[in-house]
Amino acid sequence: MSSEELWHRVLEIFSRTAVPQVTLAELAIVFVLATALSIPRATWKYFGLLATATHELGHAFAAVMSGQRLGGIKLQLDHSGTTTSYSRGRLATVWSGFWGYPVPAVTGAALVTSGFGGWGPAALATGTLILIASLLFIRNFAGIVITVTAITGGALLVIFVPHAFTGHVAICLGVALLVAAVRDLAKLTNVHLRRRDRLASSDAYILYRATSVPSGVWIAMFLAVVAGCWLVAWQPISSILAAGA
Repeated sequence: MSSEELWHRVLEIFSRTAVPQVTLAELAIVFVLATALSIPRATWKYFGLLATATHELGHAFAAVMSGQRLGGIKLQLDHSGTTTSYSRGRLATVWSGFWGYPVPAVTGAALVTSGFGGWGPAALATGTLILIASLLFIRNFAGIVITVTAITGGALLVIFVPHAFTGHVAICLGVALLVAAVRDLAKLTNVHLRRRDRLASSDAYILYRATSVPSGVWIAMFLAVVAGCWLVAWQPISSILAAGA
């Protein structure tokens, strides 16, 4: 591929493409693949790293949007992560602390709706650019490896894969992140119910310490946002189910 062809390809990425024609059978395959990425331990070991990166980027983006100074992001291969930000205001700290667990679902809903709307390549390209920008704030080697791997995968998809197919990939990846958000919330809830020795790393517990609002309320708020994201993503999916009924 020449440099001119590559540049033309890049410009096409951010243009609307044909709306993917998703059949009922393909939709079933999408849910099977999404579940296969987010549920079994063998695949979650790797896909869960993307969910963790999205989680931490949610904290980071919220911190920047609320006027905080972003210190750095650390990602670990055991699916843990830390985002450090500095603020003099409690409200800003609480705001950035909240937007961790809901963001994989927000991202998933955005990918699904973009994919069904013909904006799948643009959505994946935007996500790749965000990951590239996040490299400025990654503060450990594992985090760099995880982020560069995700960037490479995203770049290969948007540059070399036909746009019509990329829309289908965006839908599948979006559903997988929505499933991942539910899995992570279940894990968080389990920490509060059965693994209370790990409370110190829980966003809900940290928010409780900062506000005196019970952890259960924060978990319920996480769940409400995730459920809302599922509802948004379900709109285009339900139309396919209705057509196939």
